[in-house]
Amino acid sequence: MKEPNSLQEAIVYFSNPDNCVAYIVARRWPNGVVCPTCGSDKVKLNPKRRTWQCSAHHAKREFSVKVGTVMEDSAVSLDKWLTAMWMVINCKNGVSSYEISRDLKITQKSAWFMLHRLRLALQTNSTVKLGGNGGEVEVDETFIGGKARNMHVGSARRRKLGATGTNGKVAVIGLLERGGHVRANVLPNRKRAAIHGEIKNNVEPGTAVYTDDFMSYWELPDHFNHKFVDHAVRYVDGKVHTNGLENFWSLLKRGLKGTYVSVEPFHLFRYLDEQAWRYNHRATKDNPMTDSDRFDLAVSQIVGKRLTFKEVTGKEGETSERF
Repeated sequence: MKEPNSLQEAIVYFSNPDNCVAYIVARRWPNGVVCPTCGSDKVKLNPKRRTWQCSAHHAKREFSVKVGTVMEDSAVSLDKWLTAMWMVINCKNGVSSYEISRDLKITQKSAWFMLHRLRLALQTNSTVKLGGNGGEVEVDETFIGGKARNMHVGSARRRKLGATGTNGKVAVIGLLERGGHVRANVLPNRKRAAIHGEIKNNVEPGTAVYTDDFMSYWELPDHFNHKFVDHAVRYVDGKVHTNGLENFWSLLKRGLKGTYVSVEPFHLFRYLDEQAWRYNHRATKDNPMTDSDRFDLAVSQIVGKRLTFKEVTGKEGETSERF
């Protein structure tokens, strides 16, 4: 049976447990199965259990394809994991845990945990800077949080929002390389030091940086070719605009407000990773990716990443910093 190209084909294909294992093995171990504990290639397959046993004598000799991935220690079957992954990476506005729960017949709590583990798999943590060689990078910031008019009149949070509607919300910065990828990170504040630090960490010196006229962008180091557009006058001044990032913000907020409804600041960076991954791997004229292409790439990223329930619920001292 050929590998799937649509959600309907994926459901049928992955209903066979052997297909699930074979699909992951082909991408995790293209040169042959190796022990995730010691790295030995002297392993023996147990076809009834769909596990392998390492010939070396050590702890955890027997292992499955889940070991060493975001699916490790999960009782949820592979067919449900892979179907959930297909839905997450190919639904432009994301998929809620309640929808996953209904579609896969698992608890909402399990679906919520699965989605956070899949978002970890989509993290890239690339150290390669944007721009360079005449590149152009748009930089913009936005606020994520509820609107004061939707809150109860006696809510303390509503009073914190104040007249501007920004106090009490979470600041997020986005950096988009034209013709390339977007990155989005949570900001501790909108002060100059924080914003300049993000630009220095993510943008190659010599790159043309386009922003709005917010004062925190002023006085960027000379090794950036900084130009800005005053939104009180116009939104586009030749090549100087941030419309590409405005498009990304629109997609992000549509998912947060329409699909996820309520996102805690503690978890916000995970949702940014999810939306940025989908945006960076969308189908374009120069890169006509299909649903199966995205899925294939996502499966290749599940190895070497682990997220426990204690970590995702903050019981092990996890912060909003990336890990």
